[in-house]
Amino acid sequence: MIGKVRTVGVAAALSLAVSGAAMADELRIGALVPTTGDLQVYGETSLNGIRLAVDEINAAGGVLGEPITLRTGDTQTSPQAGVDAAQRLATVDGVHAFVGALSSGVTIPVAQSVSRVEQIPQISGASTSPVITELDDDDFLFRTVPSDAFQGVALAEIALEEGYDNLAVLYINNDYGLGLAESFAEAFEARGGTVANSASYEPGQSSYRGELRRVGRGDPQGLVLIGYPENGQTIVRQSLEGGFFEQFVFTDGLRSPEMIAAIGAEFMDGTIGSAPRAMDDNPGAEYFRDAYREAHGEVPPQPFMDSAYDAVYLIALAAERAGSVDRTAIRDNLRAVAAPPGEPVYPGEWSRAVELLAAGEDINYEGASGSVDLDEVGDVPGTFAHWRVENGEIVDVRVFAPEE
Repeated sequence: MIGKVRTVGVAAALSLAVSGAAMADELRIGALVPTTGDLQVYGETSLNGIRLAVDEINAAGGVLGEPITLRTGDTQTSPQAGVDAAQRLATVDGVHAFVGALSSGVTIPVAQSVSRVEQIPQISGASTSPVITELDDDDFLFRTVPSDAFQGVALAEIALEEGYDNLAVLYINNDYGLGLAESFAEAFEARGGTVANSASYEPGQSSYRGELRRVGRGDPQGLVLIGYPENGQTIVRQSLEGGFFEQFVFTDGLRSPEMIAAIGAEFMDGTIGSAPRAMDDNPGAEYFRDAYREAHGEVPPQPFMDSAYDAVYLIALAAERAGSVDRTAIRDNLRAVAAPPGEPVYPGEWSRAVELLAAGEDINYEGASGSVDLDEVGDVPGTFAHWRVENGEIVDVRVFAPEE
């Protein structure tokens, strides 16, 4: 009996070894996206961007001649659920790289508990907390979206341009909320504005009237709300019902048609906000919009689809340049495929990029979301949209680079 068990065990081990060898050259990417929870509406559109990139690359021959395999994990916009999903993708599915997560509060623990430990490169297309810049991640965490150190400046410029000089701030109590609240306050006050009151809120509460009453003292002109749609709807509705605030300034986490539909266009019209966005004349952005429209119909106003798409391209290009799907090799080649003075390549130009790399040429991938020149800490520069709700629709007023 013991001999039989050992024989079965050896056979199973050999089967796994053969299976692993057969899959050795197939790039496997794990998408960490919230298909449930507070950021679900962003998770769905980001996953569309990820799939679009995978489909394009596979249609053009794949990575190292093999198709990319995509696996997904639902982070539920929860740190523990995100870590659990990442661990499954790393150890069960054997992915070579992560795209995600969305929320900084999920991305950071995944980077520290899974990516760094398992040595898996991770690129977030949505996590904007300034904490990420200084995170001890053994250089396995990158992002294709600019830090809130820049978005706070952009939002301050937008608020002042719209005539606000005295605002209250209410922010979700996580790395994203705190980092953006601090960045906005510093930039707003440096430019002559006043933050009347600032407070955090915990997600999942049935009432936020206490927090609204606290930040509403002194009669500020409006409320800067930093959060996500699920709790944001509750806060805005209670603010309007209780007469706390009628004017709102939102950040990228609340740029959502679902917010407008839940509250009503008549109450949301005039709301302004900021969100990362590529310049209109960016060729990669134009290509992405057309490709997304062809694959999925109308392009929704939510951010992060294009930056998630870019994350896939960077991972695939790094593996192609390395000639390997080894996790560390992918990490070590990410900066080399996204920096000048290499030959510029754009979204949809997979075949051309492969030809250049095969010829020993350096390339510089210019993304759908704008420049993705990864710096020494894995951050990228960025431009932002100044947007406004008009007649129930989200309209971009302008796209700009914030002042230093």
